[in-house]
Amino acid sequence: MLDGVNVVLGVSGSIAAVKTVELAHELRREGASVRAVMTDSAAGIIHPWALEFATEHEVVTELTGSVEHVDLCGRTGWGDVLLLAPATANTVGKVAAAVDDTPVTTCATTALGADLPVVVAPAMHEPMYDHPGVLDAIDRVESWGVDFVDPRVEEGKAKIATEEAIVTATARAAGETPLAGKRVVVTAGATTESVDPVRTLSNRASGKTGRAVARACHVRGADVTLLHDGPDVPYATVERVESGAEMTAAATGVADEADALVSAAAISDYTVERAPEKIKSGQEGLTLSLEPTPKLIDAVRERHPDLPIVGFKVETEGDDETLVARAREIRDRAGLAFVVANDASVMGAAETRALLVDDDATEYVGDKQGLGIAVADELAERLTD
Repeated sequence: MLDGVNVVLGVSGSIAAVKTVELAHELRREGASVRAVMTDSAAGIIHPWALEFATEHEVVTELTGSVEHVDLCGRTGWGDVLLLAPATANTVGKVAAAVDDTPVTTCATTALGADLPVVVAPAMHEPMYDHPGVLDAIDRVESWGVDFVDPRVEEGKAKIATEEAIVTATARAAGETPLAGKRVVVTAGATTESVDPVRTLSNRASGKTGRAVARACHVRGADVTLLHDGPDVPYATVERVESGAEMTAAATGVADEADALVSAAAISDYTVERAPEKIKSGQEGLTLSLEPTPKLIDAVRERHPDLPIVGFKVETEGDDETLVARAREIRDRAGLAFVVANDASVMGAAETRALLVDDDATEYVGDKQGLGIAVADELAERLTD
């Protein structure tokens, strides 16, 4: 997600500075190179050696005749993006007023003047975050094109956002955004059919691939709606659905305003009439009558004949030739843009192997976030042709 990206990490004096070691590691896991800049207050909370270890670069704690701020954030500088994390009320206010009295604020002024992308992750006590002057400063800095990663307001504190949210925002700011201005709907995970008030029918899908696609589409600039039976995520508007019928109805509705649909969810093929009371246990035998569920892509296609739709096809048998043939069958039947096909053995796993199938079939092997990027990039090509 951040392959080849140089991130300048500006750390100011919030207690959230203790989280920057792991943040630096996570940025590097996603492919970035990281160099850190610290205020005196930050260095009083976490030792610069810790960030030197995490980044494998010497940490800037003062500006010298080497003009480190220009070397890092100037027009021909090392950095591709400046990430201020954590950013205190003091730092945000100084950035808004172009006050340069710390290495971090001086890097910010330099970056903004050089049109370098800037991402800010605030962290402070909640009353400080609610101060009219701080809110005005945030609005002013945002008006310059700076991306803010909203804090988590908990326990009277505006806590720094999660590493996932910060890394995602950094990737979006630093990379190409061919899906900018597009609205993409993504379905993810398993659906669940109720047998009675206690029992359900479902499948083994984890939703990792669908969430990876949603995240990748956001990184590539899209506004994303994620339909799943899971938690909120920082990169999409989430609509929670449980059954296949609920997911189909939600997808059909939100597709009215969408530019594309990625149908990655493992939707139940069958449903059952729900018993109004818990079925008694201990019976010698129980027969359930299963009814086929409507196909989501067919329902969406009927209402939106021109909407680009990406389908997913999972099989448990056959070789690649069989998998490609079955993917093309569903592509042709539903008029899909392309189909992502894979073997069921990768369900729930961190690593995956998939084929992106249209007239050609392209193999992807790697983690699911990488597959998400591959799907988002292929979708972007279809939407910009």
